[in-house]
Amino acid sequence: MRYATMLTMAERATGLVRPDVERGVEAALRTLAERITRGEAEDIAEFLPPEVRAWLTSAPEPAEGFDRREFIRRVAEREGVDPATAEEHVRAIFEVLGFAVAPGELRDMAAQLPRDFEDLLEAADVGRRRAATRDDIVGRVAELLGADRSTAEHATQAALQVLGMRLSAGEVEDLEQELPGELRDALERGLAVSRAARKMSEEDFVTEVAQLEGTEPREAERHAHAVFQALREALSRKEFSDMTAQLSQDYAPLLV
Repeated sequence: MRYATMLTMAERATGLVRPDVERGVEAALRTLAERITRGEAEDIAEFLPPEVRAWLTSAPEPAEGFDRREFIRRVAEREGVDPATAEEHVRAIFEVLGFAVAPGELRDMAAQLPRDFEDLLEAADVGRRRAATRDDIVGRVAELLGADRSTAEHATQAALQVLGMRLSAGEVEDLEQELPGELRDALERGLAVSRAARKMSEEDFVTEVAQLEGTEPREAERHAHAVFQALREALSRKEFSDMTAQLSQDYAPLLV
């Protein structure tokens, strides 16, 4: 990532203008360097523009063990702003790191930070969210529908099977990485119909779900909406966004 690109992204995320945004980025990176090991800071720096690398690699060893509150306090002091403002800037800069740094490296960084950094890590899309299980997703569908588990299981399986038909093979494979094995089978059944994304409107999608469930389209639409709601909660923000990007605008009733 180029320095100008990084600053532009930070400007949009924070609402700051240069040189204020440069001061915010520097404050956040210098503070991060104090909280993680030198080796990890150097690894992250390799993904960032040369102009900012020294901010990450100049902190003395060993890493300090301070919490999120102290992190924000140090950033605020360096920026010359109040803690609430600094917190907004830090979250935005973590979001920029999520774009610039490889996911594996971000996970290594996350492993060195305490649990009270979770919201900042989520901004970088590397939160430690527990992997969703079949019970989590089907249970949530049941809760949303006010239905028994058998109905929710049937609805989930049907919606995922049709989703496997609708998405590209590559996106199905990405989606499967974040779903439990028992639910991957439903996606695979849909993918077996065609490995190329099958074009279908929202109405067509609901009709397919209704046929698999043996129910009326209006009920199938309600079920599919609940499944998408549960997926929104279970998947990473990036994966849900990637998945929905392949759906046309008329799917909005199922996604909101």
